Amino acid sequence: MKKGVMVTLGLLLLLLQYSLWGGEGSLLDVLRLSKAIVQEREGIAKLSQRNQTLDNEVQALKLHPEALEERARSELGMIKQGETFFIVVEPAR
Repeated sequence: MKKGVMVTLGLLLLLLQYSLWGGEGSLLDVLRLSKAIVQEREGIAKLSQRNQTLDNEVQALKLHPEALEERARSELGMIKQGETFFIVVEPAR
């Protein structure tokens, strides 16, 4: 009888240890999720900074029409009416 109780308690202890270390909601699972949360927060911080930069650019374009013109010229290659556009091509080496 005593031996059966000890075996049962031993099995129960092993089952509880498995739940603590390896099952769902275990310490390892919590550690993994904590690392994932840190990574996600870092990603959110980077995206927030990028959003702020884009918001600043939008505000600059709204407030300063010359900034819009400069951007159209540099990124889209647009020219004003009456201007002549020249492309200087470097010879292939």
